[in-house]
Amino acid sequence: MTPRGPDAAASYELRIGGHLDPHWSTWFDGFTLTHEDDGTSTLRGVVRDQSELHGLLAKVRDLGTTLISVTPLEATIDDSESRADSR
Repeated sequence: MTPRGPDAAASYELRIGGHLDPHWSTWFDGFTLTHEDDGTSTLRGVVRDQSELHGLLAKVRDLGTTLISVTPLEATIDDSESRADSR
């Protein structure tokens, strides 16, 4: 994996304990919410920089849910552009 600077956009997958209600997907703007068969929820999307990632993690904390994992994903140009265009 190529090292990224703190101001580089990147795709992430966050695994959260329990199934989040679908209405929370609007709070996680631009992230896809998926209910997994094992009883967890997965959020996938692109963050612009580390500051936005920390804000996303704060939202998970504020929900009082269990954060299971944060996994950086290989971003595609289309993902980064569509996220940037939506802002």
